[in-house]
Amino acid sequence: MNGVSGRMGYRQHLVRSILAIREQGGVELSDGTRVQVEPLLVGRNEAKLAEIAQRHGLEHYTTDLDTALADDRWQVYADFLVTKARASAIKKAIAAGKAIYTEKPTAESFEQALELARLADEAGIKNGVVHDKLYLPGLRKLRRLIDSGFFGRILSVRGEFGYWVFEGDWMPAQRPSWNYRSEDGGGIVVDMFPHWNYVLEYLFGRVESVYARAVTEIPERVDEHGRTYKATADDAAYAVFDLAGGITAQLNSGWTTRVNRDELVEFQVDGTLGSAVVGLFGCKIQPRNATPRPTWNPDIPDTHDYASDWHEVPDTEVFENGFKVQWEEFIRHVAEDAPFPYDFLSGARGVLTAEKGLESSRTGARVVVPEVTAANLGRLEQHAQSGQNGELAGAAR
Repeated sequence: MNGVSGRMGYRQHLVRSILAIREQGGVELSDGTRVQVEPLLVGRNEAKLAEIAQRHGLEHYTTDLDTALADDRWQVYADFLVTKARASAIKKAIAAGKAIYTEKPTAESFEQALELARLADEAGIKNGVVHDKLYLPGLRKLRRLIDSGFFGRILSVRGEFGYWVFEGDWMPAQRPSWNYRSEDGGGIVVDMFPHWNYVLEYLFGRVESVYARAVTEIPERVDEHGRTYKATADDAAYAVFDLAGGITAQLNSGWTTRVNRDELVEFQVDGTLGSAVVGLFGCKIQPRNATPRPTWNPDIPDTHDYASDWHEVPDTEVFENGFKVQWEEFIRHVAEDAPFPYDFLSGARGVLTAEKGLESSRTGARVVVPEVTAANLGRLEQHAQSGQNGELAGAAR
């Protein structure tokens, strides 16, 4: 587990996933047997690793990644590093023949992400990318609604995500300063568009094009040491995605917005037979035959309680931590070849959508997002290496 001393690596992947799996006695396989996991903590700061290991009663930690990868005891390499350091570490893990599970974005560029997918395929290793939003209770309820045909023909998706991240002067920032420096891999587009890509792709349809505006609303921030720095990365993005099947998705992402929603992220899905408003946990619906008939009259105050016209989808099952659930699926994938669709190619599609979003913001134009599959991987990588972005869509077709 490389980068486990970071916020996400420690809280979600170590404590709430791997240690929780250990506590429950491992992962149950299809034949009823269980496979247990043993973590090896990897990082640059030995003192931090030792403290984490002692806190949780763990035996193994090291600052020597190369030696860890050379040890056959460790079958899975998990990466939670900052994006700039990820691709080189994953290449080492591929060369060592490890199964690989990584956070996203998988690389800093689409070219790098494609290379990782090709190298993993050539090495014949199992690989997976964290798609945690799909495992949220709200989105799992949404998945059930889609599968049941509740919406009829889905027309559109609208999403709002974000909150105010303090500038770091009068109040400490809630996110590390590198997030706001493009030279360090920061930016809300590269952070969030890979998420939006897999949410849209696996729930509604492939992203076929994007029109986006990425902006730096707060040009100057204060870092963890009280030093003022120039924010060179985008901290807000507004995008329209055209999806396969004719669905239009509008998604706003911002670290410069104050929350006036039930949850930090909300999606509204409208269809011919019904609509839903979905958050991290909640899911409210309004079917066609229970839709009210609002009347627009600017001269009379509207006193109708529109929120009361929606019905909450009940919790009919216990939803475990989404990171843990996906970890269990990946462990089954490694242990018994259970299906796991969220591979490096899926990760590459997310990186590509982010790149095309930034291209759209620079040019002010709607940009086609080419299809990325195993069948056209070689041609896509060739064009990415040559920098022929304008020809990329043609190569995909």
